[in-house]
Amino acid sequence: MKRQIFTADHDAFRETVRTFLTREVTPHYEQWEKDGIVSRDAWRAAGAQGLLGLAVPEEYGGGGQPDFRYSVVLAEEFTRAGAAGLAVGLHNDIIGPYLTTLATEEQKRRWLPGFCSGEIITAIAMTEPGAGSDLQGIRTHAEDAGDHWILNGSKTFISNGILADLVIVVARTTPEGGAHGLSLLVVERGMAGFERGRNLDKIGQKAQDTAELFFHDVRVPKENLLGELNGAFIHLMTHLAQERMNIAVSGIAAAEHLLEITSRYVKEREAFGRPLSKLQHIRFEIAEMATECAVTRAFVDRCIADHTAGELDATHASMAKWWATELQKRVADRCLQLHGGYGYMAEYRVAKAFTDGRIQTIYGGTTEIMKEIIGRSLLD
Repeated sequence: MKRQIFTADHDAFRETVRTFLTREVTPHYEQWEKDGIVSRDAWRAAGAQGLLGLAVPEEYGGGGQPDFRYSVVLAEEFTRAGAAGLAVGLHNDIIGPYLTTLATEEQKRRWLPGFCSGEIITAIAMTEPGAGSDLQGIRTHAEDAGDHWILNGSKTFISNGILADLVIVVARTTPEGGAHGLSLLVVERGMAGFERGRNLDKIGQKAQDTAELFFHDVRVPKENLLGELNGAFIHLMTHLAQERMNIAVSGIAAAEHLLEITSRYVKEREAFGRPLSKLQHIRFEIAEMATECAVTRAFVDRCIADHTAGELDATHASMAKWWATELQKRVADRCLQLHGGYGYMAEYRVAKAFTDGRIQTIYGGTTEIMKEIIGRSLLD
């Protein structure tokens, strides 16, 4: 089915992204996976190509284009290239909105030009060893010390944790208030007491640096408070829909790409003297996955259109996130099975997609949390 959500400008941008991936990412990706981290040169190249800060106003060095569909194109093409390590979606669509909507004018001029050029790589630190989706469990805390905060605590599973020059830290700034006693503090590279732990060894997304972060009496200037004091809960809830849409977009794009490469494989691979594609079971498997992808694509594209128009609610973003990522997981498993022994070999795209994509139903809010959000909206 022909997609209806893109214009000629989006199509031209897609070609730009594909050219960038071919020149700046694909030739180096195997080495990045061995290193466990992406080169900073790739971030600067992405900035020079105009792929960072798409929605940031031009006066701060950004693209001045708030149209979410450009981010969709980026997510789809990076997914098809298997290039999750260069986390431009995290940078642009998850962290970017915090800086453009919550930062003061002084903060914008201090951080956004580097954000857009790739000189400043960003991360957001919410998850702790004992607190994931439940914000009330956050123990990292900051004490008011006059002209600065004294920040103590630790975070884990932080994407871009090793490379990040600027980390938005969710910290407790008042003992009372539960989840409503949290604030966003911006910690910058080089601040005394800010330390990085291990680059964590994951089963997938090997090129994506994911780290533990530690804060020991870090003096965070009052000028680095992002948004309202004790207002982090509302700030976080406001921007979660876009984060979940970004994950949903990559989920359905991954499923569609796996279906494409598996369809080619079963046409070429022979068993019992004929192509696998001539076996009824194989045809039924492909038919089922193609139908599931088509139905999911229609829903996700509708959500993209609604979000672009500023009309997407948290319930439908949660639906898109859990459904598209669970589909991605199912399709990856079935496509690996159809590849047989070759599917288990790391050199095959399907094997890499199987391990890289497994995190999709976990980060950004687990499938179970998505269902809880949906259920509450319908029944409470």
